[in-house]
Amino acid sequence: MNFPERFSNLPAYAFPRLRALLDHLPPGGPVEQMTIGEPKHKFPQWVTDVIVENAAGFNNYPNNDGTDELRGAITDWLARRYDVTLDPATQVMALNGTREGLYNAAMALCPETKNGQQPVILTPNPFYQVYMVAAISVGAEPVFVPATAATGHLPDFASLSPKVLNRVTIAYICSPANPQGSVAGRDYWADLIALAERYDFRIFADECYSEIYRNDPPPGAMQMAHELGADPERVMIFHSLSKRSNLPGLRSGFVAGGPQSISRLKHLRAYAGAPTPSPLQAAAAAVWADEAHVVASRELYQEKYQIADQVMGTVQGYQGPEAGFFLWLPVDDGETATLKLWQETGVKVLPGSYLAQGEPGQNPGEGYIRVALVADKDSTQRALISLRDCLY
Repeated sequence: MNFPERFSNLPAYAFPRLRALLDHLPPGGPVEQMTIGEPKHKFPQWVTDVIVENAAGFNNYPNNDGTDELRGAITDWLARRYDVTLDPATQVMALNGTREGLYNAAMALCPETKNGQQPVILTPNPFYQVYMVAAISVGAEPVFVPATAATGHLPDFASLSPKVLNRVTIAYICSPANPQGSVAGRDYWADLIALAERYDFRIFADECYSEIYRNDPPPGAMQMAHELGADPERVMIFHSLSKRSNLPGLRSGFVAGGPQSISRLKHLRAYAGAPTPSPLQAAAAAVWADEAHVVASRELYQEKYQIADQVMGTVQGYQGPEAGFFLWLPVDDGETATLKLWQETGVKVLPGSYLAQGEPGQNPGEGYIRVALVADKDSTQRALISLRDCLY
């Protein structure tokens, strides 16, 4: 039996690679899980009540694009958060988690050619792996743009040659960034939007970590596009309740953008979508309408930023995140450090190279480990002390 060649050279996903690296070895102490970005703060208790109250909806097929109530709650939140007014009927679509949307948006919106050539999809490097697979799936060339300390841990898309930029159809960008915690500021967004207007490509802004931050709320891509008067089809934003509200299992996110782009996404989803069940959509609508639990959760992350700064502050090269809940810690070699840490302490982290592309010596993640600050404060402090004492 033949299989598609375009996926034959994909590296193993990060977490199967980590299991292959560590699972055959005994931990050197009590296991402290700091690998996956799975929030552990409490979600609102009333979420369960809303699901139960709407449980009869499990007897029906769910609304494919999101209920009126859910889309209305989303646009209300966007207005409060970013001072952006969108039409809930034409500019927002509910998602079964943002990974679905980040993938399918490329399927729906990337043309077969750009200026008579194979299209290019840009992605930061390191990056969320779905960006690369989306590019490969639509026959585009993925171009990995380093996001290193030298560029403020954000990709410098403007450094690419006009030859490449003339082929670009989509640029993925994550802000706050996974894994580095860097934030695209207003000037960065303005420059990127101007570049997209000049070379006629779309910006897919993955903003799933937007509500977890140290000081000021990060500006958003659509917020900046509206302020700059950009083409409304130029920017699409992707958000989720997974990080904002500690509900990764609810599988509820959304995409917002121009009416033409959303229409094409809805058309594709009618054939290939997996909508969130109706009782979960009802819960999501209530969660988007509530900010109290978001503020409480953010305060816990801010306390863990302080713990990280106190524990890791003397480590050469340490830089606390501006936002998000990952530490991006410099080491000589990510895999070697991960093995040592596991075998000597039982603390489990993720090698940075597993989140990036590049040959040895050219992979921008290989000199880092990613550490998730998702556990409670005491566990986080204990694990970080063990990590520091073992590796530094």
